[in-house]
Amino acid sequence: MPENILEKIESLPPLPKTIAEIEEYRQKRDKEAFELLKIIEKDALIISTLLKVSNSAMFGFRSKVETPSRAINLLGINFTISIAIGGTVQNLLKANLSAYGINSDDFMRVSNMATTLTNLWLSKVSFDLKEELILPSLLQEAGKFIIADILELEGKTNEFKDLLRQGKSTAQAEKEILGLSTSEITARIFRHWKLSDTLIDSIEFVDDISKVDEAYKQRAQILDVVKTACEVTAPLSDDNVDKAIQKAKAYNLDVKSLENAIEKLEDRLLDEQV
Repeated sequence: MPENILEKIESLPPLPKTIAEIEEYRQKRDKEAFELLKIIEKDALIISTLLKVSNSAMFGFRSKVETPSRAINLLGINFTISIAIGGTVQNLLKANLSAYGINSDDFMRVSNMATTLTNLWLSKVSFDLKEELILPSLLQEAGKFIIADILELEGKTNEFKDLLRQGKSTAQAEKEILGLSTSEITARIFRHWKLSDTLIDSIEFVDDISKVDEAYKQRAQILDVVKTACEVTAPLSDDNVDKAIQKAKAYNLDVKSLENAIEKLEDRLLDEQV
């Protein structure tokens, strides 16, 4: 790993105590909603993020969500955990994302789109896979904060944008300039923070499926499809949706359920604009 990226990761602040507690809770076999509520009530940032996300049209709840207990009840335990960890991770990684032509709010919105797509798609395929992949689908692009920062520091942002304009994917452009792509950097960040091995192994080689351990291959393939559809520079564009569907076919995943999930998500996003 290039020295500057390693230094940047190793200088990251530790995860707050609340997140360590949530991560410990996440790995318990039997989870009670009231235990999660007791943990997140201690963290004002998590509560405000949770309520903001719950009230977006993406979830389509009929009435306003005003309390964390109602949010947990409506979103479910794993979705709530994902939002809590995701919002905190983004807050700790704060950086200028101009290399990708987006800001932090755009990033969070696209991350939530990815999680919602995973939820809608896998609900029809496998409950266990859905529960396992909600968190990695939200967090897998976190490495972009480090990449954008390094590109800015080294004066390579314009070179990076040129590669994107030439039609390179973000992963190709990242590899060309830094030698690493987002998924590898995200995995390294989560190792630094001592998050679960399952989370790290599912994400690490999403940008290079040939390197994925067989035990994690299907998870990485699903994450690749979701990441392709919800690509940060043009989420759910016709081109990216088409690429995602082609990948799902190549990976022999459930394409019909994916197409239905994309359609449902697009309808919700249209409602948001009305």
